Amino acid sequence: MDMSLDPRQFCDRVLERARNMGASYADVRIMRRENEEILLRTGKVEQLNRDSSFGFGVRVIVDGAWGFACSPDVTVEQADRVADEAVRTARASASTKRQDVKLAPVDPHVGKYSSQFKIDPFEVPLEDKIGMLKDIDSVLRADEKIKVTDCSMEFWLFDQVFASSEGAYIEQRKIESGAGASATAIRDGDVQRRSVPCSFGGDYAAAGYEFVESLGLLDNAEQTAREAVELLDAPLCPSGENTLILEGSMLALQVHESCGHPIELDRVFGMESSFAGTSFLTTDKLGEFRYGSDKVNIKADATITGGLGSFEFDDEGVPAQSVDIVKEGIFSGYLSSRETASQLDMPSGGAMRADGWDRIPLIRMTNINLQPGDYTFDEMIADTKDGIYAANVKSWSIDDKRLNFQFGTEIAWEVKDGSLGRMLKNPIYSGMTPEFWGSCDAICGEDEWRLWGIPNCGKGEPMQTAHVGHGVAPARFRKARTEAAK
Repeated sequence: MDMSLDPRQFCDRVLERARNMGASYADVRIMRRENEEILLRTGKVEQLNRDSSFGFGVRVIVDGAWGFACSPDVTVEQADRVADEAVRTARASASTKRQDVKLAPVDPHVGKYSSQFKIDPFEVPLEDKIGMLKDIDSVLRADEKIKVTDCSMEFWLFDQVFASSEGAYIEQRKIESGAGASATAIRDGDVQRRSVPCSFGGDYAAAGYEFVESLGLLDNAEQTAREAVELLDAPLCPSGENTLILEGSMLALQVHESCGHPIELDRVFGMESSFAGTSFLTTDKLGEFRYGSDKVNIKADATITGGLGSFEFDDEGVPAQSVDIVKEGIFSGYLSSRETASQLDMPSGGAMRADGWDRIPLIRMTNINLQPGDYTFDEMIADTKDGIYAANVKSWSIDDKRLNFQFGTEIAWEVKDGSLGRMLKNPIYSGMTPEFWGSCDAICGEDEWRLWGIPNCGKGEPMQTAHVGHGVAPARFRKARTEAAK
């Protein structure tokens, strides 16, 4: 960045240039991103990456159409050039527009926000991080049947400035941390994996290195490896109609795929369909459609402390909100932007985010949370005569309307006469979204409710990766279809 300019002066220059060139609206985002990733695979450092990115992007509306341009050089010369390019792009887009862009009103905010953390992960010595991963790995590989292990950590720092021609000026900083480990047992062509605390890289939060320390990866490594080995001799998950209890991290993905994506209003309007399809939740269903049983209450909450989907303002300067998505089983709300909300004569839900300075904001999940119920886990098991308890994500598939799905889990256990029984391997369950959520008859309470972090939600072309959260407690579903993976 040109050190003779402070960020506010730079933003003012961009916005003034865009207005002078004919923009009826303009905003600018300056963003710096730091990332560190460490992966230890079977005792050896497989990846050790630390990178950074810095630049700015400009959105404008000219003649009722959007334009966008960006640059990695935050200088006076680029301020003018990028503003001009965004305006030219908008004018070209206006020649093919179907309707004028209209934005739901929002009060212009001025403020500064920083996420909470105790230990800056970028200040922790690299040898300490690698040392922790090696300790975990050594425990995971104590049994010779464990052939592959993965132990990883990843950290992010986001610094962002947002300013708009309506008078908003917002500075935000966020630190995120996470870690996980897995052990894979192999024998005679059978491959079984167990992960801690969850699969596909572990758990993440808007927090510092203290979150990694709190995960207890070393304390749980021995059990994780033991279960991977035991799965080699476990019977297959039975096929048929079963009562199904889902562990938290598996339920978090269920919420993500069958509740989070279909409530993105740009998908509903057909403005976006890449990677995750469109949505069955058309606007005629709002406030009328039964999404689940009366036990099911879901909120999109960007205000909760520690969530990957938490912030003070989205990338349109709209304040973070908690929005009812499903209320006592009835579909009640969308994730929206200023543009999409205006089409329903609603205020924006504050869900616009971009994964970098060189990308336009898209409607993204915040923290999509299933609200806790009133069971304890022990009570839920005791109240189940015959069922299956399934844990940790192994595979997932869902159609482009978010209706029909099939998910696989790493492990399951029989539930017989109110007690956990024998271990089961290769479990798969499937269903149809409203029927599945309609069969939910019990949810654990606040003591077992946990906010899980997912840092790899893809959407858009070119693809953007969002960091989102899902708060859940284990829940029970009647008459779910289960089988064993082939």
